[in-house]
Amino acid sequence: MKTKLGWGILATGWIAELFTQDLISAGLRVAAVGSRSLGKAKIFAEQFGIPNFHGSYEALVADPDVDIIYVATPHPNHVEASLLALNAGKHVLVEKPFTLNSKEARQVVDRAAEKKLVVLEAMWTRFLPHMLKIRQIVESGAIGEVRSISAEHRQYLPADPKHRLNRLELGGGALLDLGIYPISFACDLLGIPTSIQASARFSSTGVDAEIATVMQHQGGAISTTVSALDCAGPNVAVVYGSKARIEIASVWYMPTSFKIVDQNGVVIEEFVEEVPGRGMQFQAFEMEGLVRTGNNSSILAPEQSLAIMEVLDMVRKQIGLAYPGE
Repeated sequence: MKTKLGWGILATGWIAELFTQDLISAGLRVAAVGSRSLGKAKIFAEQFGIPNFHGSYEALVADPDVDIIYVATPHPNHVEASLLALNAGKHVLVEKPFTLNSKEARQVVDRAAEKKLVVLEAMWTRFLPHMLKIRQIVESGAIGEVRSISAEHRQYLPADPKHRLNRLELGGGALLDLGIYPISFACDLLGIPTSIQASARFSSTGVDAEIATVMQHQGGAISTTVSALDCAGPNVAVVYGSKARIEIASVWYMPTSFKIVDQNGVVIEEFVEEVPGRGMQFQAFEMEGLVRTGNNSSILAPEQSLAIMEVLDMVRKQIGLAYPGE
């Protein structure tokens, strides 16, 4: 295998720019970029010093210098782009949410298994240093039995009805863009829920402007999440244990600090680590390691991404949210 794997960036939007910057800053090799517009691909390549650019996704996945495709399209295009890359023999890191629904997720997971290729959901929060440490603390029993988790993701985002976030046909709304973070976090620490209760407030365009969930997990632990796209919040999270709690500072899903507080309110441990860039390089490190070993991630296996999509499907069913074409 090559000394340095070659990354191919599929789509050229904002999230692709952030990820590419972190890839380059971390010393990883971006081999090519692809867009449906040759002009946009060229501009993106020039911006980041990428040697190859392509005016179609088909040309990008056919590039022999590309080993891993990063799918950065809007949600409804994840399944098509992922299957395109897998069929071309490329490993795939696909932006979260994994797909639009669990039916599409199953297609991607099965195709990757058939092709013996790595597929990983780009839930970058899972791979951040503070999250790795929190997982270790919970597994060690240092805070006792986990009783509950609370986490929120509130942002004040564009209200323009033409914006992707406000368009049902593009998978817009709070759930898939924002709610995926705290829901995935709860599933990470507590496992896939055994029961779900969800409520939502809808915008004038029909997308969910705010979504709240109360989920019970195996063993009885409860998670509560609230996400909204039209009101900003402190965006903190707390893991409550029988011995102590973990308070994750704002913004909990980005590189940040946390402290362990005992039942008397005494801080018994603090964690602070400086992370270069936005922190998206850690998921890339994980991906490259998986490609080299041929394993699935122990932090976020494809089957767990599929199970989380099933949870999101159940949430949408409860609040009466469907996307065009489903």
